[in-house]
Amino acid sequence: MGSAAGKASATSGTLSEGERDRFADLMEAVAIHKDKAAYGELFAYYGPRVKAYLMRLGADNALAEELAQDVMVTVWRKADLFDRTQASVSTWLFRVARNKRIDAIRRTTKPELDPNDPLLLPSAPPAADSLITGAERDQLVRAAIVDLPEEQRQLLHQAFYDGLSHREIAEQTGTPLGTVKSRLRLAFLKLRSKLDSPD
Repeated sequence: MGSAAGKASATSGTLSEGERDRFADLMEAVAIHKDKAAYGELFAYYGPRVKAYLMRLGADNALAEELAQDVMVTVWRKADLFDRTQASVSTWLFRVARNKRIDAIRRTTKPELDPNDPLLLPSAPPAADSLITGAERDQLVRAAIVDLPEEQRQLLHQAFYDGLSHREIAEQTGTPLGTVKSRLRLAFLKLRSKLDSPD
């Protein structure tokens, strides 16, 4: 996708129709073919934006990181639920993120939620940055994953490619759940840092 399209979307704060179609195509590739390159591009583009959105909903940095991971796992496991005729990828993802934030609040607080609470109302998706081509992003994702320690590569594979929950990984590996979460968070941060600064 050309830089002009990326600049236009960055200026308008929304994705162009062509960019929306491309992300919808990537979602369908994940849903139908379990396409790892397509997933890698979605992960790299939307992961940081989902985290920022969750923080705007009141999650602290650590919780937003954890919930963002859960959202991206949902992309891998349930991309078949996405319907491009009903919503854009951004709308679908931020709805999933909002629901996970509400679930997190329910787990930690007793009072019933007010559905009109400003914190729980959906906000506009983050402004789009310039997009690089799918081939470039795929190359960056692969290089970033290869650079991770073996333990972290394995955890990412189990979480995102095998579709295992944090608890399932803990049970399979005999590792405490809290340790699995912290190691995945570290792997996620290292991967994102590598993708943000691919030098």
